[in-house]
Amino acid sequence: MSVPHTVMTPLPAEWSRTATTVVMPTYNEAQNLPMMAEALMALPLEGLRLLVVDDASPDGTGAVAEQLAEKYNEPGRSRMAVLHRTAKEGLGRAYAAGMTRAVEDGAAYVLQMDADGSHPADKIAELLGVALSTGADVIVGSRYVPGGTLSAAWGAHRRLLSRWANAYAGTILGTRLRDITGGFNLWSAAALRALDLDTVDSAGYSFQVETKYRALRAGFTVVEVPIHFEDRTVGESKMNLAVQLESVAVPWRLRVRTLRAGGGRAR
Repeated sequence: MSVPHTVMTPLPAEWSRTATTVVMPTYNEAQNLPMMAEALMALPLEGLRLLVVDDASPDGTGAVAEQLAEKYNEPGRSRMAVLHRTAKEGLGRAYAAGMTRAVEDGAAYVLQMDADGSHPADKIAELLGVALSTGADVIVGSRYVPGGTLSAAWGAHRRLLSRWANAYAGTILGTRLRDITGGFNLWSAAALRALDLDTVDSAGYSFQVETKYRALRAGFTVVEVPIHFEDRTVGESKMNLAVQLESVAVPWRLRVRTLRAGGGRAR
Protein backbone atom coordinates (compact mmCIF):
# COMPACT_ATOMS: atom_id res chain seq x y z
CA MET A 1 0.00 0.00 0.00
CA SER A 2 1.05 3.64 -0.40
CA VAL A 3 0.40 6.56 1.91
CA PRO A 4 0.26 10.33 1.33
CA HIS A 5 2.58 12.82 2.99
CA THR A 6 0.70 13.00 6.29
CA VAL A 7 3.59 12.95 8.79
CA MET A 8 4.84 16.36 9.84
CA THR A 9 8.55 16.89 10.38
CA PRO A 10 10.44 17.60 12.53
CA LEU A 11 9.11 14.70 14.54
CA PRO A 12 7.92 14.99 18.15
CA ALA A 13 10.86 14.83 20.55
CA GLU A 14 9.88 11.39 21.82
CA TRP A 15 9.80 9.98 18.29
CA SER A 16 13.11 11.61 17.36
CA ARG A 17 14.77 9.69 20.20
CA THR A 18 13.69 6.32 18.76
CA ALA A 19 16.75 4.08 18.40
CA THR A 20 17.20 3.94 14.63
CA THR A 21 20.28 2.57 12.89
CA VAL A 22 21.13 3.35 9.27
CA VAL A 23 22.94 0.36 7.78
CA MET A 24 25.12 1.44 4.87
CA PRO A 25 27.14 -1.17 2.94
CA THR A 26 30.24 0.21 1.25
CA TYR A 27 32.70 -0.91 -1.38
CA ASN A 28 35.00 1.76 -2.81
CA GLU A 29 32.90 4.67 -1.52
CA ALA A 30 35.71 6.68 0.13
CA GLN A 31 34.72 9.84 -1.75
CA ASN A 32 31.00 9.58 -1.02
CA LEU A 33 31.06 8.46 2.60
CA PRO A 34 32.06 11.78 4.25
CA MET A 35 29.17 13.55 2.51
CA MET A 36 26.73 10.82 3.55
CA ALA A 37 27.88 10.81 7.18
CA GLU A 38 27.66 14.59 7.40
CA ALA A 39 24.10 14.58 6.03
CA LEU A 40 22.98 11.91 8.50
CA MET A 41 24.67 13.45 11.53
CA ALA A 42 22.97 16.78 10.79
CA LEU A 43 19.46 15.30 10.98
CA PRO A 44 17.32 16.30 14.00
CA LEU A 45 16.99 12.67 15.10
CA GLU A 46 18.60 12.08 18.49
CA GLY A 47 18.26 8.32 18.26
CA LEU A 48 19.90 7.99 14.84
CA ARG A 49 23.07 5.95 14.45
CA LEU A 50 25.09 5.03 11.35
CA LEU A 51 26.58 1.57 10.88
CA VAL A 52 28.92 1.30 7.90
CA VAL A 53 29.49 -2.24 6.62
CA ASP A 54 32.67 -2.25 4.56
CA ASP A 55 33.73 -5.19 2.43
CA ALA A 56 37.50 -4.56 2.55
CA SER A 57 37.36 -1.72 0.02
CA PRO A 58 40.68 -1.31 -1.83
CA ASP A 59 40.22 2.48 -1.89
CA GLY A 60 40.41 2.75 1.90
CA THR A 61 36.72 3.29 2.61
CA GLY A 62 37.05 1.33 5.85
CA ALA A 63 39.74 3.67 7.16
CA VAL A 64 37.70 6.71 6.13
CA ALA A 65 34.73 5.27 8.02
CA GLU A 66 36.81 4.82 11.17
CA GLN A 67 38.01 8.42 10.96
CA LEU A 68 34.44 9.64 10.59
CA ALA A 69 33.31 7.54 13.55
CA GLU A 70 36.03 9.11 15.66
CA LYS A 71 34.88 12.54 14.51
CA TYR A 72 31.17 12.08 15.24
CA ASN A 73 31.10 9.84 18.30
CA GLU A 74 30.64 11.62 21.61
CA PRO A 75 31.45 10.61 25.18
CA GLY A 76 28.72 8.20 26.22
CA ARG A 77 27.00 8.37 22.83
CA SER A 78 27.93 6.19 19.86
CA ARG A 79 26.65 7.88 16.71
CA MET A 80 28.63 5.88 14.16
CA ALA A 81 30.25 2.47 14.01
CA VAL A 82 32.05 0.37 11.40
CA LEU A 83 31.67 -3.33 10.68
CA HIS A 84 34.68 -4.57 8.71
CA ARG A 85 34.26 -7.66 6.55
CA THR A 86 37.19 -9.51 5.03
CA ALA A 87 35.98 -9.78 1.43
CA LYS A 88 33.39 -8.57 -1.04
CA GLU A 89 30.54 -11.06 -0.73
CA GLY A 90 27.65 -9.08 -2.16
CA LEU A 91 25.21 -6.38 -1.11
CA GLY A 92 22.77 -8.86 0.40
CA ARG A 93 25.37 -10.48 2.62
CA ALA A 94 26.56 -7.06 3.78
CA TYR A 95 23.03 -5.98 4.63
CA ALA A 96 22.28 -9.21 6.48
CA ALA A 97 25.40 -8.79 8.62
CA GLY A 98 24.78 -5.11 9.32
CA MET A 99 21.07 -5.38 10.04
CA THR A 100 21.65 -8.31 12.37
CA ARG A 101 24.32 -6.32 14.24
CA ALA A 102 22.04 -3.28 14.46
CA VAL A 103 19.24 -5.28 16.08
CA GLU A 104 21.70 -6.97 18.44
CA ASP A 105 22.93 -3.51 19.47
CA GLY A 106 19.42 -2.40 20.42
CA ALA A 107 17.97 -0.65 17.37
CA ALA A 108 14.17 -0.43 17.33
CA TYR A 109 14.25 0.38 13.61
CA VAL A 110 16.84 -0.30 10.93
CA LEU A 111 17.11 1.66 7.68
CA GLN A 112 18.78 0.38 4.52
CA MET A 113 20.55 3.16 2.65
CA ASP A 114 22.98 3.36 -0.27
CA ALA A 115 26.33 5.10 0.23
CA ASP A 116 26.29 6.87 -3.14
CA GLY A 117 23.85 9.69 -2.40
CA SER A 118 20.95 8.19 -4.33
CA HIS A 119 18.67 7.95 -1.28
CA PRO A 120 17.38 11.18 0.33
CA ALA A 121 18.59 11.56 3.92
CA ASP A 122 15.98 14.25 4.51
CA LYS A 123 13.20 11.65 4.10
CA ILE A 124 14.37 9.45 6.99
CA ALA A 125 12.32 11.34 9.57
CA GLU A 126 9.22 10.92 7.42
CA LEU A 127 9.74 7.18 7.01
CA LEU A 128 10.23 6.83 10.76
CA GLY A 129 7.17 8.96 11.43
CA VAL A 130 5.04 6.80 9.14
CA ALA A 131 6.25 3.67 10.94
CA LEU A 132 5.49 5.09 14.37
CA SER A 133 2.12 6.58 13.42
CA THR A 134 0.77 3.60 11.45
CA GLY A 135 2.43 0.70 13.24
CA ALA A 136 3.67 -0.64 9.90
CA ASP A 137 6.67 -2.97 10.11
CA VAL A 138 8.31 -2.08 6.78
CA ILE A 139 8.35 1.36 5.16
CA VAL A 140 9.55 1.37 1.56
CA GLY A 141 10.94 4.58 0.11
CA SER A 142 9.28 4.12 -3.26
CA ARG A 143 10.22 5.55 -6.63
CA TYR A 144 7.02 4.33 -8.28
CA VAL A 145 4.06 5.30 -6.11
CA PRO A 146 2.39 8.64 -6.93
CA GLY A 147 4.81 11.39 -5.94
CA GLY A 148 7.90 9.24 -6.40
CA THR A 149 10.45 10.49 -8.93
CA LEU A 150 13.69 9.48 -10.63
CA SER A 151 16.85 11.43 -11.38
CA ALA A 152 16.79 13.36 -14.63
CA ALA A 153 20.16 11.74 -15.33
CA TRP A 154 18.45 8.39 -15.85
CA GLY A 155 17.96 7.72 -19.54
CA ALA A 156 14.96 5.99 -21.10
CA HIS A 157 16.72 2.61 -21.18
CA ARG A 158 17.56 2.66 -17.49
CA ARG A 159 14.06 3.81 -16.53
CA LEU A 160 12.50 1.06 -18.62
CA LEU A 161 14.82 -1.58 -17.17
CA SER A 162 14.03 -0.53 -13.59
CA ARG A 163 10.28 -0.59 -14.18
CA TRP A 164 10.56 -3.93 -15.95
CA ALA A 165 12.49 -5.43 -13.02
CA ASN A 166 9.76 -4.35 -10.61
CA ALA A 167 6.98 -5.64 -12.86
CA TYR A 168 8.85 -8.91 -13.44
CA ALA A 169 9.39 -9.66 -9.76
CA GLY A 170 5.98 -8.38 -8.72
CA THR A 171 4.11 -10.45 -11.30
CA ILE A 172 5.93 -13.68 -10.46
CA LEU A 173 5.51 -13.18 -6.72
CA GLY A 174 1.97 -11.82 -6.89
CA THR A 175 2.64 -8.69 -4.88
CA ARG A 176 1.12 -5.25 -5.37
CA LEU A 177 4.21 -3.41 -4.17
CA ARG A 178 5.23 -0.79 -6.73
CA ASP A 179 8.93 -0.78 -5.78
CA ILE A 180 9.85 -4.25 -4.57
CA THR A 181 13.41 -3.79 -5.88
CA GLY A 182 14.01 -0.49 -4.04
CA GLY A 183 16.81 -0.24 -1.50
CA PHE A 184 15.66 2.59 0.82
CA ASN A 185 13.68 0.61 3.39
CA LEU A 186 12.93 1.06 7.10
CA TRP A 187 12.40 -2.14 9.11
CA SER A 188 11.14 -2.74 12.62
CA ALA A 189 13.42 -4.87 14.75
CA ALA A 190 10.51 -7.27 15.28
CA ALA A 191 10.20 -7.88 11.54
CA LEU A 192 13.92 -8.47 11.14
CA ARG A 193 14.00 -10.96 14.00
CA ALA A 194 11.11 -12.86 12.44
CA LEU A 195 12.78 -12.93 9.01
CA ASP A 196 15.94 -14.54 10.41
CA LEU A 197 18.34 -12.82 8.02
CA ASP A 198 20.85 -15.66 8.21
CA THR A 199 18.41 -17.73 6.15
CA VAL A 200 18.07 -15.20 3.30
CA ASP A 201 19.55 -16.77 0.17
CA SER A 202 20.09 -13.69 -1.99
CA ALA A 203 23.67 -12.45 -1.96
CA GLY A 204 23.20 -9.46 -4.25
CA TYR A 205 20.63 -6.79 -5.03
CA SER A 206 17.79 -9.34 -5.04
CA PHE A 207 18.11 -9.28 -1.24
CA GLN A 208 15.68 -6.35 -1.51
CA VAL A 209 13.09 -8.49 -3.28
CA GLU A 210 13.47 -11.57 -1.09
CA THR A 211 13.23 -9.73 2.23
CA LYS A 212 10.14 -7.72 1.24
CA TYR A 213 8.43 -10.82 -0.13
CA ARG A 214 9.18 -12.80 2.99
CA ALA A 215 7.86 -9.95 5.14
CA LEU A 216 4.61 -9.95 3.19
CA ARG A 217 4.32 -13.73 3.41
CA ALA A 218 4.84 -13.52 7.17
CA GLY A 219 1.95 -11.07 7.49
CA PHE A 220 3.89 -7.90 8.24
CA THR A 221 2.46 -4.58 7.06
CA VAL A 222 4.49 -3.00 4.27
CA VAL A 223 3.82 0.65 3.36
CA GLU A 224 5.28 2.60 0.43
CA VAL A 225 6.12 6.30 0.76
CA PRO A 226 7.19 8.33 -2.30
CA ILE A 227 10.80 9.48 -2.58
CA HIS A 228 13.05 11.09 -5.16
CA PHE A 229 15.84 8.79 -6.31
CA GLU A 230 19.02 10.58 -7.38
CA ASP A 231 21.79 9.19 -9.57
CA ARG A 232 25.29 8.78 -8.15
CA THR A 233 27.74 11.49 -9.19
CA VAL A 234 30.94 9.88 -7.87
CA GLY A 235 32.16 6.31 -8.22
CA GLU A 236 30.83 3.32 -10.14
CA SER A 237 27.77 1.12 -9.81
CA LYS A 238 28.39 -2.35 -8.37
CA MET A 239 25.83 -3.98 -10.69
CA ASN A 240 27.35 -6.78 -12.77
CA LEU A 241 26.23 -9.80 -14.80
CA ALA A 242 26.20 -12.17 -11.83
CA VAL A 243 23.98 -9.77 -9.88
CA GLN A 244 21.62 -9.42 -12.85
CA LEU A 245 21.34 -13.18 -13.32
CA GLU A 246 20.56 -13.66 -9.63
CA SER A 247 17.86 -10.99 -9.89
CA VAL A 248 16.23 -12.95 -12.72
CA ALA A 249 16.37 -16.27 -10.88
CA VAL A 250 15.39 -15.26 -7.34
CA PRO A 251 11.68 -14.45 -7.94
CA TRP A 252 11.16 -17.85 -9.55
CA ARG A 253 13.00 -19.61 -6.74
CA LEU A 254 10.88 -17.84 -4.13
CA ARG A 255 7.65 -18.60 -6.01
CA VAL A 256 8.47 -22.29 -6.41
CA ARG A 257 9.35 -22.54 -2.74
CA THR A 258 6.02 -20.93 -1.82
CA LEU A 259 4.05 -23.28 -4.07
CA ARG A 260 5.78 -26.30 -2.61
CA ALA A 261 4.83 -25.08 0.84
CA GLY A 262 1.21 -24.80 -0.28
CA GLY A 263 1.11 -21.02 -0.06
CA GLY A 264 -0.79 -18.48 -2.12
CA ARG A 265 0.30 -15.11 -3.38
CA ALA A 266 1.65 -12.25 -1.32
CA ARG A 267 -0.13 -8.91 -1.20
